[in-house]
Amino acid sequence: MQTRTALSLIALAALTACATQPMRAPFNQADLPAAVQVPAGNKVALEHAAAGDVNYQCRAKKDMAGQFEWVFVGPDAGLKDRSGKIVGKYYGPPATWEANDGSKVTATQVAVAPNGAGNLSLQLTKANPATGMGMMQGVTFIQRVATVGGAAPSATCTKANEGANQLVRYTADYIYYKAM
Repeated sequence: MQTRTALSLIALAALTACATQPMRAPFNQADLPAAVQVPAGNKVALEHAAAGDVNYQCRAKKDMAGQFEWVFVGPDAGLKDRSGKIVGKYYGPPATWEANDGSKVTATQVAVAPNGAGNLSLQLTKANPATGMGMMQGVTFIQRVATVGGAAPSATCTKANEGANQLVRYTADYIYYKAM
């Protein structure tokens, strides 16, 4: 009897501790530049932290003989939910967010806003209809926020290294919205 009572008290204490843990509030876009804010009528559905690389290639500038630049080729990153569980990957082109449940969504860029030297810009994309059944179903917009790193390389890009690829590490949060 004493053992059952002790176990009951332990279980009750554990449940109480879980219940008193603060709930994480959904992402609030109020502090973002207006250009990358999601239109009214959409609400936060998912939040993922991404870590990976952006691939750049040294190429000749279009219509500018003898000039070269680093050109964005595409991302390759893992996606984790807020508990740290790996839930998918992000890659492109085209920009594709693929969940481990088999659903995936592509999106088209709507707007960008700077986010400091060396960081990828903040970004708003409009989602295309998702494929596969799962968490990506119904996503309408995706924001890239909290970017660290990922900007074009500072290394020289010239005729001598034309065609060279360079990977740049980055982290960001992707916020997914669905229509209300």
